Amino acid sequence: MKQPFEDFYKLLEDLHENCKDQIGGLAQDELDWSPGTGMNSIAVLVVHIAGSERFWIGDTIMREPSGRDREAEFVTSGVSEQALVDLLDTSLAYIEGAFDRLDVEVLAENRISPRDDREISVARTIAHVIEHTALHLGHIQITKQLLALEEM
Repeated sequence: MKQPFEDFYKLLEDLHENCKDQIGGLAQDELDWSPGTGMNSIAVLVVHIAGSERFWIGDTIMREPSGRDREAEFVTSGVSEQALVDLLDTSLAYIEGAFDRLDVEVLAENRISPRDDREISVARTIAHVIEHTALHLGHIQITKQLLALEEM
C-alpha cells in the first residue's frame, strides 16, 4: 500500500480497534439499548459505520456497487457482538484492498456520489470516511457511558 493510503488505513484501523474495544463484552440487550427516542443503539452505530465506509470507499471511490440499504442500518437489532466485529473486520479488509489498488494521483480526482450525484474529490471522500467513523465512535462511547448510568 502506497503513502498516504497507508496512513489513512492506519487511522481507520485504530478507530475500528477502538470500536471493538467499546463493544467487547456487551450483552445483546446492551448492544441494542438506545438512550432515547430517535437515538441510536451501539449496534446501529457499528452497522452504520461499516455500511457508510463501504459506500464511500467502494461505491463512490472504487465505483463498486455494494447494494447498501442505509435505512436498514438504523433499525438494526439482535446483531451479536461477534457479528458486529465481523462487520468491522470485513469493512476494514475491503478498505485495505481498495487502498492497495489506488495510486496517489487519484486523490485529486473527483467522483460522483451515487446517493445524491454530488461531485466530491477522492481525498475529501477519504477524509469524510475517517471523520464519520471517528464521530460515530464518539457516539458509541457516550452511549456506553449512558448505558452504565442507566444500569446503576
